[in-house]
Amino acid sequence: MLSAYHAAGQRTDTPSFTKHLLRVPDYLWISEDGMKMQGYNGSQGWDASFAMQALAEADLVDEFASMCKKAYSYLERTQILCSADSRASPALAYETAEQRQKYFRHVSEGGWPFSTAAHGWPISDCTAEGLKAVLLLRGHACIQAHCAPISDVRLYKALEVLLTLQNVDGGWATYENNRGYSWFEWLNPSEVFGDIMIDYSYVECSMASLSAVYMFHQQFPNHRTAEVKAAIRAGRRFIKSIQRKDGSWYGSWGCCFTYGTWFGVEGLVLSGESPDSSSLAKACKFLLSKQNANGGWGEDFTSCYDKAYAAKGAERYGKGGSGVVNTAWALLALMAAGTKDTAAVRRGIEYLMAEQRENGDWKQEGITGVFNRACGISYTQYRNIFPMWALARYARSYEGKA
Repeated sequence: MLSAYHAAGQRTDTPSFTKHLLRVPDYLWISEDGMKMQGYNGSQGWDASFAMQALAEADLVDEFASMCKKAYSYLERTQILCSADSRASPALAYETAEQRQKYFRHVSEGGWPFSTAAHGWPISDCTAEGLKAVLLLRGHACIQAHCAPISDVRLYKALEVLLTLQNVDGGWATYENNRGYSWFEWLNPSEVFGDIMIDYSYVECSMASLSAVYMFHQQFPNHRTAEVKAAIRAGRRFIKSIQRKDGSWYGSWGCCFTYGTWFGVEGLVLSGESPDSSSLAKACKFLLSKQNANGGWGEDFTSCYDKAYAAKGAERYGKGGSGVVNTAWALLALMAAGTKDTAAVRRGIEYLMAEQRENGDWKQEGITGVFNRACGISYTQYRNIFPMWALARYARSYEGKA
């Protein structure tokens, strides 16, 4: 690293260099299969948001009160420019309308980042998942008694971020609104990444944002009611418009069709899609056609760059072609859609139960995350969060039906 700084003509005896050097460990960590290099300084906010939603659906918040209090406090501290410390920083001055217009900045205050407060960038789905986790936790006695409150005004600011990030097509992108055309990809200089020249509307970001807006509306029905309802209608239309002919949705940030289809189904259901919808029926048919003999589902990120379901994607790192994360995503989608094939759901649940270890953990399998079609991302918490979530949904909604 020192030689790289020297080659760039940068000094290595300055406080600035020392500060940057101290950040290096934030981007390196040891997993079961070796050292990893992160594109961010972690995924703490993202993982915590999903974990809390899974625990809430399992009705385990009070049973694991200590953990949930810590997670809630973490989300409170990391909401962008909302904690006392962050509001005392110079960054707050750039949130005025005048400064944002001058520097072409989008609103940041009220959003949530992917990792920590040091990350500082609001992302649509990170904001959405953080907002949902907070809304689910804030009413519990253990949170109200021991955690710093997150005011309604702060939640209004989170909604503002989401509403302003909705694109004219009704969907949501990641960091910014869509400001270009798909033909820009012909100018893509990267030899590795695909679909990077503009920020597109994605099914994952759209479902996350749509469901957060919906959940917000359930708790605050009189706040910006007309705008919220319009956003929900537009989001639902967008999600239906990008469903593939085979009933699936392409996942851009996870592997891949099980991930995207879960988001697509949840988005439609939460925005009022009828249970007998043809879109939901097609999604269930697609997922059921991909179930393996052992009851599970499996993909890897070859699905992402081929844009076709990798039927043998989990053959090497899973079991019998199935992986616990893909299986959990498929089950969450099938149960959200209310599939009538309860036997298939039961077989999937039995697969997850059989793969759980004695200590409650699930084995780390293949890569289940992806970035711009060709860069795999290891999310080590996924192996526990999503199987737990699927089991919780089954116990609450499907137990006794199969």
